[in-house]
Amino acid sequence: MTDRLEAAAKAHREALDQEAAAKAALDQARQARAAAGDRVAAARGPLAEAIVEAARAGVRQAEIVRITGYNRERVRQICRAAGVE
Repeated sequence: MTDRLEAAAKAHREALDQEAAAKAALDQARQARAAAGDRVAAARGPLAEAIVEAARAGVRQAEIVRITGYNRERVRQICRAAGVE
C-alpha cells in the first residue's frame, strides 16, 4: 500500500515541478514579448521619419510600400500626418 502512496506522491511532486517550470517559461515569454513590443514602438518613429523623407525626395509610394511592408493606406496616413500629400 505504501508503494502506491509513494508513487502517487512522486507523480504529484513531478507535476508540481513541471507546473513551476511552465510558469517560469511563461514569465520569460511575457518579458520577451514586452521587450519586443518596446523595440517595435521605438522603431516606429524613425521608420515614419524615413518614410516622410523618402516621399519628400520623390520616392514612389509603391516603392515605399515594398520596402517597409506597410500598405499604401498606412504610408498615406504617415505622409499626410507630416504634411506630405
